[in-house]
Amino acid sequence: MTALGFLYPGHSAEDDYPRIEQLIGSDIRIDLVHTDIGEDAHRVDALLRMGSAERLATGVEALRLTGAEAVVWACTSGSFVYGWEGAHDQVRSLAVTAGMPASSTSFAFVHAVRELGVRRLAVGATYPDDVAALFARFLTDAGAEVTALRGSGIITAAEVGTWGEAEVFALAKEADTADAEAVLLPDTALHTAAHIPALERELGKPVLTANQVTVWEALRLAGRRVNAPALGALFTREPIVQV
Repeated sequence: MTALGFLYPGHSAEDDYPRIEQLIGSDIRIDLVHTDIGEDAHRVDALLRMGSAERLATGVEALRLTGAEAVVWACTSGSFVYGWEGAHDQVRSLAVTAGMPASSTSFAFVHAVRELGVRRLAVGATYPDDVAALFARFLTDAGAEVTALRGSGIITAAEVGTWGEAEVFALAKEADTADAEAVLLPDTALHTAAHIPALERELGKPVLTANQVTVWEALRLAGRRVNAPALGALFTREPIVQV
């Protein structure tokens, strides 16, 4: 049994995680601890407070008690908002506090893109345009090319959590461009776990979503690979050797 730990801000789409655990169908256990979201706002100052070391540290002890082998801060905007270097500092601090390998959803996207061997990315974000632009900058700093960026102007994670299949598909299709090699949907408040294979069939390319890549990142940290076609191309490809 491999136990994976996640720090998830507030309550929006956390039910994606037991769904993903079921879709993996292996000896993988997903343990989720909720952190205090503070002010529910996709605004830079609020996101910086939400991702602070103090806030993340409050959930770490509970994860230790679960026997988790790795921990991921399951929040995209609460990590990339710190910038490339600041996000590295955030996960280094989390790893020290937790005493285990650590990462965040922002780095999960970077590692997943590299795993798939794609570089040109279309981004469909629920965030306001200024916050969405910070995610595009983060991807660019990682060496990717953002071919298109679509923001949706939603301020709260609570509202994002009410979106269903129709809204998710519309966002992905509106963001996609012909030259994009993959489409990214970067919000852990968005329910996507049930839709990934259908999205990939619709768009004809890999689709990476926040909760999907977050679990994949925890598996990577724990040294586990699983084959789970119900979670899309990311969970079915052989690893690409980086040279």
